[in-house]
Amino acid sequence: MNLAAATNENLANASNVLIYSSMAVYTLAFFAHIAEWVFGSRSKVGRTAAALSAPAASAGAGASAAAGKAQAGGTAVLERPKVVTRAATGTRDVPDGPGAAGGTFKGDLWGRIAVSLTVVAFLVEASGVATRALSVERAPWANMYEFSITFSTVAVGSYLVLLALKKNVRWIGLPLVTTVLLDLGIAVTTLYTDSDQLVPALHSYWLWIHVSTAILCGAVFYLGAVGTILYLFRDSYENKIASGGTPGKFASSVMERLPSAASLDKFSYRINAAVFPLWTFTIIAGAIWAGDAWGRYWGWDPKEVWSFITWVAYAAYLHARATAGWKGRKAAYLALVAFACWLFNYYGVNIFVSGLHSYAGV
Repeated sequence: MNLAAATNENLANASNVLIYSSMAVYTLAFFAHIAEWVFGSRSKVGRTAAALSAPAASAGAGASAAAGKAQAGGTAVLERPKVVTRAATGTRDVPDGPGAAGGTFKGDLWGRIAVSLTVVAFLVEASGVATRALSVERAPWANMYEFSITFSTVAVGSYLVLLALKKNVRWIGLPLVTTVLLDLGIAVTTLYTDSDQLVPALHSYWLWIHVSTAILCGAVFYLGAVGTILYLFRDSYENKIASGGTPGKFASSVMERLPSAASLDKFSYRINAAVFPLWTFTIIAGAIWAGDAWGRYWGWDPKEVWSFITWVAYAAYLHARATAGWKGRKAAYLALVAFACWLFNYYGVNIFVSGLHSYAGV
């Protein structure tokens, strides 16, 4: 690494233009996702209600058959009515919704436009991140501004990879684009830092390893958190239908297009479980880097402490999720607490707490 390398201002300015351009395209994708849901809501979907009412109908048929036998002179057999119970995963066994748009042509068309715009925005933003790196010939995540633009790029990239793998995840599109715009808005206004060379403590190959894995973990944890939040809404929706309630038209039009609560629960668990070992490696890599830079592997620095708290929270979630008494909503709340710990480690520690990790500024 050339420590005396000057900043290429032309590339730095080009990076800023690309980031702003990606925000413009993400905004178009946001409106396209809105149109996808609006047009998709015009179709009538009632899969959940039909699935949850089927057991009751079967119970009624069984009771009628028993009554018929009694009237025919046979012995009346009293059967306990069948009720809808919680499945083994903590949620009911109902079919997934058809996705964001549902069964309308216009909804699906707008959905395809939204995904296409998201791909374009991702490519533009990724170019901005790469140009930022080239402007100083180093990893583009040495401060919170660079971390933020790289984080949102990786989050969108992870979503697009799931789409490319034919996973039913288009429902993530609207909340993803919304939060990416929020993340980039904070980055370019509050967190922006001019492109510059690294402080001596950051001149290490561990910058590429440790911080890149932290960004990837955060992006995937974010997708898991979106799935968890939507699971809570979908589970409440299924509870209301199962108890004989009638959800509003808006709630029905949205909830019926999401995967079932069981599928959302499974999605969040698998996402968090898959990335948890990488988060463990992130902490270990940070400790090794700390040993090289500061002469000790652990010093109770705020960033170290909150990284470990996040690890404990996700470990508790995964353990609870694998325990019969902590499936469903309880485990979901714990998952959100774990992600809140990650968010505080990302924003709160850097902004509100002073420590050895404060040398890069915001």
